[in-house]
Amino acid sequence: MSVEETWSIGELAERAGVTVKTVRYYSDLGLLPEDGRSAGGHRRYGPGALDRLRLIRSLRGLDVPVADVGRVLEREGALDDVIAGHLRDVGSRMVALRWREAALRLLQESPAEERAERLCLVGSLGTPPSTAPVARFLRRVLPPRLPARLFSAISDAAVPQPPAEPTPAQVLALARLNALAADGTGAVTVCRTVPGDPGGACRPAVLYEALAEVYAAAAPELRAARQPSGGAVDAFVAAHAGARGLRDTPAFRRRLTVYLDELAHPGVDRFWRLTAELAASPEPTFGATDDWLRAALAAEVTAAG
Repeated sequence: MSVEETWSIGELAERAGVTVKTVRYYSDLGLLPEDGRSAGGHRRYGPGALDRLRLIRSLRGLDVPVADVGRVLEREGALDDVIAGHLRDVGSRMVALRWREAALRLLQESPAEERAERLCLVGSLGTPPSTAPVARFLRRVLPPRLPARLFSAISDAAVPQPPAEPTPAQVLALARLNALAADGTGAVTVCRTVPGDPGGACRPAVLYEALAEVYAAAAPELRAARQPSGGAVDAFVAAHAGARGLRDTPAFRRRLTVYLDELAHPGVDRFWRLTAELAASPEPTFGATDDWLRAALAAEVTAAG
């Protein structure tokens, strides 16, 4: 291509509506190759450089990083990958901004006497926030050496994911959950030995496998605000008896009621209440279902004398 068919850096900049500095910057990065040099050593660009410069400006206008711009220019089909990655990044930033907005609204709407405390709570949340501290709390509460598969299933069901569009109340719930996890309270397990232990060798994996099925079967009754059926209470007791290799008898039920009362811990109760607030779902938590069945069992034992 002859010099007459090319443009100087100033001419290209003028046609593209950018500054000479911008053209030089992209040229120095290798994104805008020259078509040669003039006799005086000045850069010359062909008509194709104009289309390339316009593409660069369009991508940068969408805040696509320079490195990704280079990928689009160098490899056919890379644009789809760059767009998908950039959409994920934008989505993450939007979620972070929604959490920040909800946190600010929480502080704005808080009573003056609670604002300082809540500021400290929400200020410790990342953006977007993580439920990793909550999962660590659950690890302390559950019996040690649970199979990884079983722990993951319980954790997935028990620890709600932070919503993409949180309310101020959900921000406060997660902040309080993280504070509860950091406090270190609630380190109790259902198989822990206490004075009222009903006997037998408790097998945590067997117990939690069975309880997960019991909770799932009982959830519709709890959602409907009904009293637990006899079958639901029987299944609950059978899960505990089976995990200990014992039979379901009236004496076992009395011992189990005492044992579960002794295991009760305010930190664990607060954990389930806050997870329910964070999830904002009609589905009852494991904790709510367990409390519901324990109360029904206690009422039954009391009535039986």
